[in-house]
Amino acid sequence: MASLGSIPVTIARIYTGGCQCGAVRYRAEGVLADPHICHCRMCQKATGNYFMPLANASRDTFDITRGQPSWFRSSHLVRRGFCSDCGTPLFYDMPDENFINIALGSLDDPDDVQPVYQSGVESRVIWFSRLAGLPPRETDDGSEVSATRHLIVLETNRQHPDYDTVHWPLTKD
Repeated sequence: MASLGSIPVTIARIYTGGCQCGAVRYRAEGVLADPHICHCRMCQKATGNYFMPLANASRDTFDITRGQPSWFRSSHLVRRGFCSDCGTPLFYDMPDENFINIALGSLDDPDDVQPVYQSGVESRVIWFSRLAGLPPRETDDGSEVSATRHLIVLETNRQHPDYDTVHWPLTKD
């Protein structure tokens, strides 16, 4: 990510992403515009989370490269795309617009696009500003129990990797 002074700017390039299980994959070329975090109650319910990070891609350079998302019409203006196999929220779509919003957490590299503002702040959870002050814990804390859990997760992981694959799930040779 580049910056213009203190303002992060998304770079024109190819962005790829998809759902957790790999059944739905997409590709967007160019700039992901208007990157933001939405705290509105509808986005909270749609993601089962406190907020939804979004940015939009031009329909002209956006393609679904594997599978097809399912759609839920959340209002008369908006439909939300998700994977019907694993439930991953993927898109916030206003069909009459020339862009589609991508859920930034579904990007193969979510660090590529940094939100530049917050919307729907009237519904932001009251303790949101204190998140950065919470004590951090890594998934693998180095303990024997953590190492055992980590190995079990690796052996049973059904999560698609953060890159395009020809086939998924991968087959053993």
